[in-house]
Amino acid sequence: MAELAGLVQRLEVAVGRLEAMSSSGGGGGPAAATGVVSVYVEAYDNLLSGPVAQYTALSQKIGGDVQKHAELMKQAFSLQRQLLVTASNSQKPSDSVLTSLLAPMSKVIQEVQAFREKNRSSPLFNHLSAVSESVPALGWVAMAPKPGPYVKEMQDAAMFYTNRVLKDYKEKDKMHVEWVNAYVSIWTELQAYVKQHHTTGLSWSQTGPVASASRGAPAPPPPGPPPPPMDLGKSSGGDSGATNHNALFASINKGADITKGLKHVSDNQKTHKNPVLKAQGGPLPSGPKPFAARPTAAASPARTLPPVLELDGKKWKVENQEGAHGLVISDTELKQVVYTFKCNNSTLQVKGKINSITLDNCKKLGLVFDDVVGIVEVINCKDVKVQVMGKVPTISINKTDGCHVYLSKDSLSCEIVSAKSSEMNVLVPNKDGEYTEIPVPEQFKTVWDGSKLVTTATEIAG
Repeated sequence: MAELAGLVQRLEVAVGRLEAMSSSGGGGGPAAATGVVSVYVEAYDNLLSGPVAQYTALSQKIGGDVQKHAELMKQAFSLQRQLLVTASNSQKPSDSVLTSLLAPMSKVIQEVQAFREKNRSSPLFNHLSAVSESVPALGWVAMAPKPGPYVKEMQDAAMFYTNRVLKDYKEKDKMHVEWVNAYVSIWTELQAYVKQHHTTGLSWSQTGPVASASRGAPAPPPPGPPPPPMDLGKSSGGDSGATNHNALFASINKGADITKGLKHVSDNQKTHKNPVLKAQGGPLPSGPKPFAARPTAAASPARTLPPVLELDGKKWKVENQEGAHGLVISDTELKQVVYTFKCNNSTLQVKGKINSITLDNCKKLGLVFDDVVGIVEVINCKDVKVQVMGKVPTISINKTDGCHVYLSKDSLSCEIVSAKSSEMNVLVPNKDGEYTEIPVPEQFKTVWDGSKLVTTATEIAG
């Protein structure tokens, strides 16, 4: 294993050197040799020098977590450009090689999303969420036959958070409004770019060499003669692992004959059918336990974060509460918001009139509140109950399984917006004080009426 790790490390160093030579004019196909890039790479450069550069510059002005996030995004766009250069002078490779070519960009996309998760307490969390929700749009290079609509879908996923940024800053700081406009325009222009140059998928060259895992360099020369056959008689030293593997594959290749070498065990040899053997006592013979004998690293204990219930500026933070029944926020003001994160098997009551409430990654949480002038959001939750005692204009349910909403008589005009959720029920009060439970549709029917698509909720059986 150590030898393999060393070999991988040496290969990574070699690839890094080849990439450095390529970027300085040392190779990389016809485009690198002539200094000419294809039409669609040049068009992509216009995207980078336009909205991407504007987004990066505004992120630097805002600073903090937004700037760090933008640096990761800049790296992701740069890796995508490298892939486009490869495609412009190489033929499409096999799926396995394509996966290798996409791996560096995929890794950065994951880092972008992980950055948001690690900075949930950031005052710029909505900015980070907008980027994190939409960055998978860069995966259009692996989408076929409709990469353009995929980019649009990912852009729409960010709209919820970009709207929140606009709402928070439109009267306070126009720079954040410009930041939203620049960021959204990235995906708008990318859609147009993909539609023009890669309508049904990433366009590969028809004449160049087949792309290889070394990111577009010509395929390496054929390998030399195979090594001499391995001596299966060796069973000690460093060859034991290879010998065992060869023996394993040889056994598998026997097909149906693999069972011919098994020994038949009669009933009188089976412990559960022979009381005499069972009465003899002593430990039963057992085979080797390779997993128990093999030293393994101790599993790292799950990190338990301390529970939080505090007012941070204008935000009430309720985090990591476990089995906490009777949580109450009473000293509230209209400008304040409540953000509840990873609270399980708990109940929370919010008194007074407040701006908004968010439940994020909560399980079996009960929320009771008086009045909200903005929105109540339920995101990535499971089995939660929300009860309004006064008024609320909008309740949003997103990526949630199991949500019961109890409305008051004063909140019957509330709009409930749901997406990617299931097991949602709205409970409406009756004159006698009891509630009528009504399921929220999860299945829809869409038809073409000759001029547009018409979508209606289907009847729920039962």
